[in-house]
Amino acid sequence: MASYAAVLSLFHTLNNINKHPYPPICLNQSQVDSLTQNLTFFQDFLERYSSEEDGDLESRIAAAAYAAEDVIETHIVNQIHARSNIITVDFYQGWLREMDLINRGLAERVIQEMDLIKREVMEIIQVYITRAQDHDLHSNPSGGPAFTWQSSTTPVFDEALANQVLDKLTGQQSGLQIIPIVGMGGIGKTTFARYIYKNSLIVHHFDILVWVTISQEYSVPEILAQVLCQGNRESELSDNELGERVHKMLWGRRYLIVMDDIWSTEASERVGCFFPDNNNGSRIMITTRLSNLAFDLCGSQVFRLNFLDEDKSWNLLCQIVFGNELGCPVELENIGKEIAKNCRGLPLSIIVIGGLLKKSNWTRAHWEYTLQNLNPLINLDDGENCLQILRTSYKELPIHLKPCFLYMGSFREDHKIRVTKLIELWVAEGILRHNKEKRLEEVAEEYIKELIDRNLIMVDKLRWNGKAKLCKIHDLLRDLCLREAQKQRFLCILKHQWHHNIPQCMNMERRICIHDNTEELYSSAMEYASLTRSLISSISWPELVRSLSSKLLRVYSENYYIHSGLDSVEAIFQKVNLRFLSIVLRFPKLSRFPSSWLILWNLQTLKVDNRYCMPIMAPSEIWEMPLLRHVIINSLELPDPVCGENDLIILEDLHTLSRVRSFRCSNVVIKRIPNIKTLKLEYQMSGGEAEFLNFGFNNIGHLTKLQSLNLFFDPLTPTSILDAEIYQCYIMQNLSFPHSLKKLTLGGTMLKWECMIMIGSLPLLQFLKLNCNACWGPVWETVEGQFCSLKFLQIDGCFQLRYWMTEDTHFPRLEHLVLQSLPFLEEIPSSIGNIPTLKSIRLAYCSTSVEDSAKGIKEEQRDLENIDLQLYITAAAAVDEYSPFLKEISDTSKYDRETRERFFDVMRDYNADRIDAHYCLRLVKELFKGKPNLILGFSELFPGFNKIYDIL
Repeated sequence: MASYAAVLSLFHTLNNINKHPYPPICLNQSQVDSLTQNLTFFQDFLERYSSEEDGDLESRIAAAAYAAEDVIETHIVNQIHARSNIITVDFYQGWLREMDLINRGLAERVIQEMDLIKREVMEIIQVYITRAQDHDLHSNPSGGPAFTWQSSTTPVFDEALANQVLDKLTGQQSGLQIIPIVGMGGIGKTTFARYIYKNSLIVHHFDILVWVTISQEYSVPEILAQVLCQGNRESELSDNELGERVHKMLWGRRYLIVMDDIWSTEASERVGCFFPDNNNGSRIMITTRLSNLAFDLCGSQVFRLNFLDEDKSWNLLCQIVFGNELGCPVELENIGKEIAKNCRGLPLSIIVIGGLLKKSNWTRAHWEYTLQNLNPLINLDDGENCLQILRTSYKELPIHLKPCFLYMGSFREDHKIRVTKLIELWVAEGILRHNKEKRLEEVAEEYIKELIDRNLIMVDKLRWNGKAKLCKIHDLLRDLCLREAQKQRFLCILKHQWHHNIPQCMNMERRICIHDNTEELYSSAMEYASLTRSLISSISWPELVRSLSSKLLRVYSENYYIHSGLDSVEAIFQKVNLRFLSIVLRFPKLSRFPSSWLILWNLQTLKVDNRYCMPIMAPSEIWEMPLLRHVIINSLELPDPVCGENDLIILEDLHTLSRVRSFRCSNVVIKRIPNIKTLKLEYQMSGGEAEFLNFGFNNIGHLTKLQSLNLFFDPLTPTSILDAEIYQCYIMQNLSFPHSLKKLTLGGTMLKWECMIMIGSLPLLQFLKLNCNACWGPVWETVEGQFCSLKFLQIDGCFQLRYWMTEDTHFPRLEHLVLQSLPFLEEIPSSIGNIPTLKSIRLAYCSTSVEDSAKGIKEEQRDLENIDLQLYITAAAAVDEYSPFLKEISDTSKYDRETRERFFDVMRDYNADRIDAHYCLRLVKELFKGKPNLILGFSELFPGFNKIYDIL
């Protein structure tokens, strides 16, 4: 909710000022103490007592917190701009001497308002305490009637899933089992469970069938009474007396009890203790929205309901609108299928829309109107029932999760959200509850897991370690986010309907999201947005930043290209209050950041996608920015820190540096970044041992918190090629790895395969990628006792590898094996298939003999009844024919690493739909200019571009 987010945000603002070694403002300590006391009180109240009845009071809390934040940050920005002509390290020094105190009048008025609100809150708390004391006398009965499908509607379910549940319920295991049905609100859990409950097989298999509804506010006596007679509570009996009757009724008989809509393990435990284990195949089936609760209760197989596909969605819509006997008129069929498709597979949404269509005129004009207005109609009249059911999940969220859930509405519809970016945004927004024992990023990861477990956000793609990489939110839940967020003024989505009537309240909006491509609208709206802190845009418009009147912007995220040039970048860097800055550059002239870099006192995350541009040189003042957490740039040159009075500034929060060219890991640098967790470094080597010593690779081993390291070497220059053996010797003598490493990616290191013993001995290493001649030589023979924790292994472009000799005990925990661009590897060792943890093998552009060996492993495991091993093959059969291209582009005597890496970057962008075919051809043309062999090989290797040779 907005009030809780506002309180947390002000906390973080004060904390950032306090942490800064040269704070941009001198706060009056008595004012700070008063603010902190009030904020602590408000946070405690909101976490323990807040309810919807206190909406007006919570709005006042939010307004007071925002007002205090506005006073502080406005003063900071004004002072910084007044000194912005001093762009040197001295910019920070002397601030405490020259800055005046915050305007006492404004600050005092804000604090007085907080004190007044505090007194009112204390009165409310006393009311809550009184209510709690009288709770037993005035408790409400458990939940109201559940939403059900019409009796005339035949459920549309996954028959395979239904059969699995039936098999589990009627299986041979004699002990009492809990069978969980899990899914988001409105997906049909109750109806699915009812369908199973009434199945003739179930009716004949069990002696007793009982259905009870739990809901959020449950009553144990009510539930036990339902078990006994499916009627009203027998009020003269105690809980234990009712429980004894239930136990006696069920004793010795095979029973099935369905506990519908469970929200806590406590409810199940308080009732379930009266259900005897008769060792005769009795079962308890539960439905819940909470995945973690299901696992806690049963600790075994969970049955999850998924969204309906297009055919099932259409069939369900037809049943609701026309019944089981009438068919859809031909003239409505196509438009009807589009309506069903736009319901996005959520049964509850289909039911609501079907109910509206059933009562309306069956004309094409009206159905087209319904399609055009699908989302608004879901939230009107009968559709309100749908939204209210989804809203229940939101109401039951712990308050610390509510701002993070509402924030999901800031992304455009159907957007696949990168989890790492979402975490960075939450941190920058200041909506995470502070935890002294954990980093904010760790807190955010826990929040994401909670939201996934509650089925409020969905995992779209997993990482190698099982964590979410991409997530998304269903359209109806996004509608819920937007309704709640806009009602509470948490965020504002600019709408094209406002083109001629921009709301005057825009000047109060804290977060603005832009997804419609209407430039004139932006220009008008941005003029009003004087207090906006966040601007999230999924469109590309050069004037967007320059038109924004707010000087207090903290979050700027643009997903598309900035084409207009350096002036756009200058405008962005003038927003001195920025915490999060993410931009995409597609013009080659930017070689360094603007001189205004230093005035970004508040910067935490900087992300610049400049993959097709020249490297960007950061100013040395980057080492004087103590709040930095993540610096992610496709090609960054980072100078050494300037030694002097400021050389003791430690970047304690800096967790990510990526991708830095020719980074010197000097002793001074290592001391500055003690908590770095992710490093991506690249080097172009041309000299001898002195060059290796100058880069200080041996110091990497002193980064004791480092978890992920990407290290790329290019040993070539146009005039010098190092001898491979000497190069390998330099690498091994100077490179060291910390034992904290969990993820390692190497490229161009040309290590001898025998040197893998050093890497294999890393105790925590779980992920290893060997890319582009990371290792050199035809034979890799592993030994026992290495790679004890490794779960993911990828070998890509180690072109000399021919023989791999290993045993299953050499990789005891391996789960995923990826082999790519290994044209000379003869086979995968058969012992790989015997690794008990192995889940998948992926092949791309390997020889047909490797493909055959992988299929043999798969077949052998199937014979051993290991049906879980997955095999994925991409273009394996074609590699023998196309290996000339792979050999050509990997020839280190002809082409440097940069050409290879840029080519692979282009193809990854094309495959991910980040660039179209025309732009892909243009980039390949530039890369392979003057290299006809590569152009010809490319046209053969990628049939989709079979005319590229003629085009280029």
